[in-house]
Amino acid sequence: METLLLVLDLIGTFVFALSGATAGVRHRLDLFGVLVLSYAAGNAGGMARDLLIGAVPPAAISDWRYLAVSLLAGIVTFWRPSAIDRLLSPVLLFDAAGLGLFAVAGAQTAIAFGLNPVMAALLGMLTGIGGGMARDVLLAEIPTVLRSELYAVAALAGAAVVVIGAALQLPSTATTIAGAVLCFGLRFMAIRRGWHLPVADGPEQPTTQARTPNHRNDDGAMRT
Repeated sequence: METLLLVLDLIGTFVFALSGATAGVRHRLDLFGVLVLSYAAGNAGGMARDLLIGAVPPAAISDWRYLAVSLLAGIVTFWRPSAIDRLLSPVLLFDAAGLGLFAVAGAQTAIAFGLNPVMAALLGMLTGIGGGMARDVLLAEIPTVLRSELYAVAALAGAAVVVIGAALQLPSTATTIAGAVLCFGLRFMAIRRGWHLPVADGPEQPTTQARTPNHRNDDGAMRT
C-alpha cells in the first residue's frame, strides 16, 4: 500500500504539473514562471493533505522526487509545447487525470492515518482540487472548482469509492483504480457533455429608476 500511494502521488504530481506548465506556456510565462506554476499545480493538493493529517514536513518539500517530477514536467512542456498540444484539450485532460489520481491517493492516505470515512473522502476531494486551484489563482483566473462544471463532485465520487471499498474490506488496488477511473470519467464527460451543477441566478435588475422623494424647505416650499 505504501508503494502504491507513492506511485499514485508521483504520477498525479507529474500530471498536474503538466497541466500547470501547459497553462503557463499558453499565458506566455518565462521559464521560471512555467516551473513555478508546474510545481504549485503538482504539489499544492498533496501539501494541503499532509498538513491537515499531520504528516509534516509535507512530502512535496521533504522528498526530492516530487520536485524532480514537477520540474521535469515543466521543462518538457516549456521546450516541447507542440508535443503536449497534440493531445485534445491538454490542460483539461491532464487536470482530469491528476484530479482522479490525487483524489484516490488522498483518500487512501487519510484512511492509513486513521481518519473516519467521511473525513477521508473529503480529504481526498481536497487533495484532488488543490493543485488546480493553485494553478488558476496564480494565473488570476476563477478556480475551476468554483465554476459550474463538475469538478469537486467528481473528486468526491472517486474518493468515496476508495472509502467504501475500505469499509467493505475490498482489495485496495482494485478500489483505487475504480475510484480514479470514475473520477476521470465524470470529469471528462462533464467537459465533453457540459454537465454541471445548478448555477445561482443573479439578482434581478430594477426596470425603472427609483424616484427621489420630495423634501420641504424650511419655508414650506417643495424641493427635489
